[in-house]
Amino acid sequence: MRRAAAFILLVSCSVLPVLAHSAGRAEKARDTRLEIFSWWTVGGEAEGLAAMFDLYRSLYPSVQLINATVAGGAGSNAKAVLATRMQGGNPPDSFQVHAGHELIDSWVRAGKMEPITFIFQDNKWLDRFPRGLVDIISYKGEIYSVPVNIHRSNVLWYNTRILAAAHMRPPQDLDELMSVCELLSRRGITPLALGDNGIWAAVHLLESVLLGSMGPERYRGLWTGETAWDGPEVRLALIRFAGLMRYVNTDHAALSWDAAVQYVIDGKCAMTIMGDWAEGYFKAKGLTPGRDFGWIVSPGTRGSFIMLSDSFGLPRGAPDRAAAVRWLTLAASREGQDAFNPKKGSIPSRIDGDRTLYDDYQKSAMDSFRTDTIVPSVTHGAAASEGWLAMIQDTMSIFVCDFNIDKATAGLVAAAEKYSHEPAAAVVERSAAPRTP
Repeated sequence: MRRAAAFILLVSCSVLPVLAHSAGRAEKARDTRLEIFSWWTVGGEAEGLAAMFDLYRSLYPSVQLINATVAGGAGSNAKAVLATRMQGGNPPDSFQVHAGHELIDSWVRAGKMEPITFIFQDNKWLDRFPRGLVDIISYKGEIYSVPVNIHRSNVLWYNTRILAAAHMRPPQDLDELMSVCELLSRRGITPLALGDNGIWAAVHLLESVLLGSMGPERYRGLWTGETAWDGPEVRLALIRFAGLMRYVNTDHAALSWDAAVQYVIDGKCAMTIMGDWAEGYFKAKGLTPGRDFGWIVSPGTRGSFIMLSDSFGLPRGAPDRAAAVRWLTLAASREGQDAFNPKKGSIPSRIDGDRTLYDDYQKSAMDSFRTDTIVPSVTHGAAASEGWLAMIQDTMSIFVCDFNIDKATAGLVAAAEKYSHEPAAAVVERSAAPRTP
């Protein structure tokens, strides 16, 4: 308890002057409420959000924090609730949104968000974030959200005990993945856990299979019009995806993503392909990375990093704008990100995070983010618009039932023809941003 109290005191002393400077444009702190809307309800994601809440309370103890969460991975349910509130003129003070198309297309172009460039300028933080990431959260020269983390989509997690007992190494490419799945299946072990009661989890698996089948440049081309959706590489990816579905748990359509990860923890399944929020879930359940669970980049994607970022913005008409600005300033600060990300399983979006606070997996993700080819996640709002993603999800909802390659290809082609004229996803550069966005 003394160490925890000392940490809070240290963070309070270091962060408070910075937050007070940024909040200078807002009114003086007073008794008020701050409603933060998100879909972080389980495991490490809930613990990470709680850590930021604790830090905020230490700075502003008179503020009543409202944790407005809606369960459902990738915001599958929360986005609908948020849309109703935003369109009805009842926004929360701040809400979670994926950086990229999801942010810009859904809310910024519609005039529902305030620019928050001043937070970065007042605190001289523009050079603390990768330039390409600032581009993704910007529109017409203004920044519209705070990216609180960087997540990696393309990770295969595995039960170390199961693979060791089977004398198997984690699969390196997609062909080897199929072979490992077959061998495990013959031993009576369900090879691959999937929880796609929200179809986004199936699309999440597909994006790793697409990348593993065609490489980063051709994968990027899917979203820029340079790679044909009816080409041989996409067809091969769909065939491989259908093959993998023979090895997933039969109750996949009834499970959430975290329930699928729990199957790996419990030894009901050997592996799962999920973003590194799964790492936060493993740790929240008391498991130690590298000992109780292992990881490797999704088979076939070595050297590539499928990126997404959770961010928070400032809705127009926020009930308490001053409290929201203080929240966003905390989320953008080094202290805020270093409180949140070690528990979440992600890495800080700032380039100056304290590496000593992160575990072996997260250090490996930091290293990969510096050196790998960065490509955007479609499942999590970085590669394509919400409309395009919705059509892909509709196609996959059918495909996971009938495995009709031709029908799925036609659906993916139709989605691309309708939406590929939209601006392409920005490529994240690792160099720091200039002083102006």
